[in-house]
Amino acid sequence: MMNRSRLLLITGMAGSGKTTLANILTEKGYKVFTMGDVIRHEIRMRNLPATPENIGKMASDIRKTGGDAAVAKKCIPLIIGEPNNSVALDGVRSLDEVYTFEEAFDVYIVVVHASPETRFKRLKNRGRSDDPPNRQAFRARDHRELGFGMGNAIALSDYIITNENGIDELEKSLEKLLLKLRSLDGYTD
Repeated sequence: MMNRSRLLLITGMAGSGKTTLANILTEKGYKVFTMGDVIRHEIRMRNLPATPENIGKMASDIRKTGGDAAVAKKCIPLIIGEPNNSVALDGVRSLDEVYTFEEAFDVYIVVVHASPETRFKRLKNRGRSDDPPNRQAFRARDHRELGFGMGNAIALSDYIITNENGIDELEKSLEKLLLKLRSLDGYTD
């Protein structure tokens, strides 16, 4: 049987620190893909502004027309062929997406967790075009993403990294996880 590539699937609610974790992985030599880039690409292709409303509607529309794993299916051709065991994907939102990736890769779901208060403050300060301007929009975004099945992916994750205490703690937690994964490969550091 051929050895399949490992794919770390990063999930978590908006503002939890998924992108920060992905950036740290990139610094450690991982190739990181982002599911949200598929959505933003579709927005650009339709010449729409990248507002929270348009991004949310596009994410819903892609899933309505292509099924719950439609975004995942668009990602797989981008990922295949990357070096073994050094690939991550930021932004998994449902078990359907997880199961789709499992058909092509050995997957490990990593959830980044932060409290709603921490996440709201981060989103308010980050300034991305799709960030919610107020708590009502923040809650609506959480409910939309939970509606995609994100809570199920979070609940069935293989690893949980809590991100309440800054980037240094996040990096230490990630390093522990990577050591654990290397031990699965038979490496001892």
